[in-house]
Amino acid sequence: MESHDAARASAPEPSGDGVVEPADPEAPEPEDGEAPGGGTAADESQGGAVKRGVAAMALAALGVVFGDIGTSPLYALKTVFTIDGGIVKATPPDVYGVVSLMFWSITIIVSIKYVGILMRADNDGEGGVMALAALAQRLYKHRQRRTGVFLVIGIVGVALFYGDSIITPAVSVLSAVEGLQVAAPAVGHLTVPIAAVILAILFAVQRFGTGKVGNLFGPVMVLWFAVLAVSGLFTVVQHPSVLQGLSPTWAVLFVFEHPAIAFVAMGAVVLVITGAEALYADMGHFGRSPIRRAWFFVVFPALTLNYLGQASLVLHQPSARSNPFLLLFPDVLRLPVVVLATVATIIASQAVISGAFSLSRQAVQLGLLPPLTIRQTSKEESGQIYLPVVNTLLFLGVLAIMLAFQSSSRLATAYGVSVTGALVVDTVLLLTVAPLLWHWRPWKVALAAVAFGGLELTFLSGNLSKVLHGGWVPLLIAAAVILVMTTWRRGRQLVSEDRREKEGSLADFVEEVRTERLVRVPGIAVFPHPNRDTTPLALRANVDHNHVLHERVIVVSIEVVGVPQVPQRKRFTYDELGYADDGIEHLTIRFGFSETPDVPEALRSACVAHVLDLEPNAMDHASFFISRGGIRRTRATRMAWWRKGLFVTLAHNAADPAARFQLPSDRTVTMGSDVGI
Repeated sequence: MESHDAARASAPEPSGDGVVEPADPEAPEPEDGEAPGGGTAADESQGGAVKRGVAAMALAALGVVFGDIGTSPLYALKTVFTIDGGIVKATPPDVYGVVSLMFWSITIIVSIKYVGILMRADNDGEGGVMALAALAQRLYKHRQRRTGVFLVIGIVGVALFYGDSIITPAVSVLSAVEGLQVAAPAVGHLTVPIAAVILAILFAVQRFGTGKVGNLFGPVMVLWFAVLAVSGLFTVVQHPSVLQGLSPTWAVLFVFEHPAIAFVAMGAVVLVITGAEALYADMGHFGRSPIRRAWFFVVFPALTLNYLGQASLVLHQPSARSNPFLLLFPDVLRLPVVVLATVATIIASQAVISGAFSLSRQAVQLGLLPPLTIRQTSKEESGQIYLPVVNTLLFLGVLAIMLAFQSSSRLATAYGVSVTGALVVDTVLLLTVAPLLWHWRPWKVALAAVAFGGLELTFLSGNLSKVLHGGWVPLLIAAAVILVMTTWRRGRQLVSEDRREKEGSLADFVEEVRTERLVRVPGIAVFPHPNRDTTPLALRANVDHNHVLHERVIVVSIEVVGVPQVPQRKRFTYDELGYADDGIEHLTIRFGFSETPDVPEALRSACVAHVLDLEPNAMDHASFFISRGGIRRTRATRMAWWRKGLFVTLAHNAADPAARFQLPSDRTVTMGSDVGI
């Protein structure tokens, strides 16, 4: 037996940390529309709206949700007209065709698909590809074979999001700083170093959280969208003929008259809808109504006016293709606009970094990543977290691709693959859940498949043609993430099988204890363990080596279910394990995938709710025993040798389960034996 602090250097047994195999389709869950605490999601949303006001929530959403899509005007139109040496010409048919494609892409994908439809497909109020995959599992839980497919689709979506998380900060900040080449040519050659310094500072301050500066994000983005709208409107008023580009006929003509050029252009047009996933993913933080109001009343009109203004400028001044956004402004305003754009891109980067933190925590909770160190940066907001490992990996990835590509135009080519891939994943899941969730008839599903899937697959095809020119970057990142997730999940299964053989039946262990008359020492011993069927290795080791047992033994299983949060009345399941007088009992504690599993606090809540026959303050003196040991590679061929090496490396670098479950270090002991893989 060794102390908790001394055990940190040993490799963890991944399935021995007390977590039940995640995303169990049969796990109890809140009823549809039910919010944590027994209320309804609608009631909770209305209560928040009364306190803060829909307008205030919409303002906050502007500062977090729309940063990515709101900074697309910096590089989207420029990329279209400079792609492949400028094959899209500054002629009326081409300009009108491009702006029509942009407007209708935003309308169909963002306004209709995400804001109009997908935001109705929430998983207990939460959105995003992970929540959507969990929702699909819930809806199809009676068809066990299909639930695994949804997990695979979710993994692909998560992997593509990580690619997006690495490319977004690089392309956004770089595109803003590149404005110095026009506004201040004397320092234009320092674009990359300046961008690198900004990104270094951005990632360095992540450990402090975004709570203190979060209130500034909304007003800054309001100013940003106002600048977008006014600059675009000023040019449109001068040349109102560009308004005819809003007609879909120009997009159709452009595609039919120049199919090859249109196909290439579509790979860049998709940049106008980058960040659409954030609208859905951040729904749980702000609610549907504030996001919808912010989109239709502020963001959508501002983006439309700015793209029209840029298109008009390119049409009447073809040389402006090099930077149509910045050239909308007179010389005296260009440097201030560059500064504002840089701040806006930092906000956009912050949003996607925070999203990566949240998504990583959900992946850990669902067993797709090894336990990671998670630090709460706010006492009030549970969503404000900091993951040091994820932050470091993101920074190194962002810095590497920025130094490799050197310009936002080249980076934008790589950007499209991850964006379009994520769009397609969301559409596949949407088409899967719609028949059961909203009772869509086959013709509705087919119409959505053609309208959304057809357009997105065209975008994806256009970007895949650029794989050799940078599109391989997000694919490589996604492949690496998928490899890590599948290796970790498979390794957990193999280790669990080996553990079960050594652990033996918990029921048999209880019978043995009753007949052996062991010495019972005062106190409460808590043993985190994945299930109620087998015996925790730490419990068996304590009996075999010390020949003693605490007066009260609680085997605790932490179960992560496929909903964001679990209401208190559904959090616990108690089992006395056959006897009420032997002091050995089992408690299942359920957490949602967006919750932090605080075991001591949950145990106190179980005492308050009379699930456990103990005083709540008794948990202040309980001892916690973690089953944890080394992992050794065996000659078994159930996994490739190199994947075994990867799994062992991941396990060695996993976070301490005591920290993960908020266990007190001075009352936590680690015991166990080696397991094989």
